[in-house]
Amino acid sequence: MFVQLKTGHDVDKGPAWISIVRFNPSWKTATWHGKTLRRWTGMFDANFYDVDTNEEYWLSGPHRDRRDTRYSSIRATIDDDARAAYQAFLEGAPLPGREQG
Repeated sequence: MFVQLKTGHDVDKGPAWISIVRFNPSWKTATWHGKTLRRWTGMFDANFYDVDTNEEYWLSGPHRDRRDTRYSSIRATIDDDARAAYQAFLEGAPLPGREQG
Protein backbone atom coordinates (compact mmCIF):
# COMPACT_ATOMS: atom_id res chain seq x y z
CA MET A 1 0.00 0.00 0.00
CA PHE A 2 0.96 3.62 -0.44
CA VAL A 3 0.84 5.40 2.93
CA GLN A 4 1.38 9.14 3.38
CA LEU A 5 1.39 11.21 6.56
CA LYS A 6 -0.88 14.22 6.13
CA THR A 7 -0.81 15.83 9.59
CA GLY A 8 1.61 18.76 9.83
CA HIS A 9 2.39 18.92 6.10
CA ASP A 10 1.08 20.87 3.14
CA VAL A 11 -1.08 18.93 0.68
CA ASP A 12 0.86 15.88 -0.55
CA LYS A 13 4.14 17.06 1.03
CA GLY A 14 4.30 14.60 3.95
CA PRO A 15 6.60 11.59 4.08
CA ALA A 16 5.32 8.50 2.29
CA TRP A 17 5.96 4.76 2.31
CA ILE A 18 5.25 1.69 0.22
CA SER A 19 4.42 -0.79 2.96
CA ILE A 20 2.67 -3.95 3.96
CA VAL A 21 -0.59 -2.89 5.62
CA ARG A 22 -2.91 -5.34 7.35
CA PHE A 23 -6.65 -4.63 7.27
CA ASN A 24 -9.47 -6.09 9.33
CA PRO A 25 -12.20 -7.92 7.33
CA SER A 26 -14.31 -4.74 6.96
CA TRP A 27 -11.30 -2.67 5.81
CA LYS A 28 -12.19 -0.03 8.45
CA THR A 29 -9.11 -0.65 10.61
CA ALA A 30 -5.54 -1.06 9.43
CA THR A 31 -2.33 -2.01 11.22
CA TRP A 32 0.83 -0.40 9.89
CA HIS A 33 4.28 0.13 11.48
CA GLY A 34 2.80 -0.80 14.87
CA LYS A 35 0.04 1.79 14.56
CA THR A 36 -3.69 1.20 14.52
CA LEU A 37 -5.31 3.31 11.83
CA ARG A 38 -9.05 3.74 11.53
CA ARG A 39 -10.95 4.78 8.41
CA TRP A 40 -12.88 8.03 8.64
CA THR A 41 -14.60 9.92 5.84
CA GLY A 42 -14.84 13.37 7.43
CA MET A 43 -11.18 14.39 7.02
CA PHE A 44 -9.97 16.95 4.47
CA ASP A 45 -7.07 15.20 2.73
CA ALA A 46 -6.85 11.86 4.55
CA ASN A 47 -8.84 8.66 4.81
CA PHE A 48 -7.37 7.09 7.99
CA TYR A 49 -6.26 8.41 11.37
CA ASP A 50 -4.02 6.96 14.08
CA VAL A 51 -6.26 6.03 17.04
CA ASP A 52 -3.49 6.92 19.54
CA THR A 53 -2.11 10.18 18.12
CA ASN A 54 -4.93 11.38 15.81
CA GLU A 55 -2.37 11.85 13.02
CA GLU A 56 -4.03 11.64 9.62
CA TYR A 57 -2.87 9.43 6.76
CA TRP A 58 -3.75 8.70 3.16
CA LEU A 59 -3.75 4.98 2.28
CA SER A 60 -4.24 3.74 -1.24
CA GLY A 61 -3.00 1.16 -3.67
CA PRO A 62 0.27 2.18 -5.34
CA HIS A 63 0.38 3.29 -8.97
CA ARG A 64 2.63 1.59 -11.49
CA ASP A 65 3.78 4.97 -12.83
CA ARG A 66 4.87 5.85 -9.25
CA ARG A 67 2.69 8.97 -9.27
CA ASP A 68 1.04 8.16 -5.98
CA THR A 69 0.54 11.77 -4.89
CA ARG A 70 -1.78 14.16 -6.67
CA TYR A 71 0.02 17.47 -6.22
CA SER A 72 3.68 16.72 -5.59
CA SER A 73 6.53 14.54 -6.72
CA ILE A 74 7.23 13.04 -3.29
CA ARG A 75 8.77 9.58 -3.68
CA ALA A 76 7.80 6.96 -1.15
CA THR A 77 10.31 5.07 0.97
CA ILE A 78 9.94 1.39 0.17
CA ASP A 79 9.91 -0.83 3.26
CA ASP A 80 12.25 -3.81 3.01
CA ASP A 81 9.45 -6.33 3.62
CA ALA A 82 7.41 -4.84 0.74
CA ARG A 83 10.26 -4.38 -1.74
CA ALA A 84 9.94 -7.67 -3.69
CA ALA A 85 6.15 -7.47 -4.02
CA TYR A 86 6.34 -3.81 -5.05
CA GLN A 87 8.99 -4.53 -7.69
CA ALA A 88 6.86 -7.37 -9.07
CA PHE A 89 3.85 -5.00 -9.13
CA LEU A 90 5.86 -2.40 -11.08
CA GLU A 91 6.71 -5.13 -13.58
CA GLY A 92 3.03 -6.02 -14.09
CA ALA A 93 2.10 -8.52 -11.36
CA PRO A 94 -1.08 -7.93 -9.34
CA LEU A 95 -0.75 -6.67 -5.80
CA PRO A 96 -0.67 -9.46 -3.19
CA GLY A 97 -4.24 -10.27 -2.21
CA ARG A 98 -5.60 -8.70 -5.40
CA GLU A 99 -4.82 -11.52 -7.81
CA GLN A 100 -8.55 -11.91 -8.59
CA GLY A 101 -9.08 -8.18 -9.20
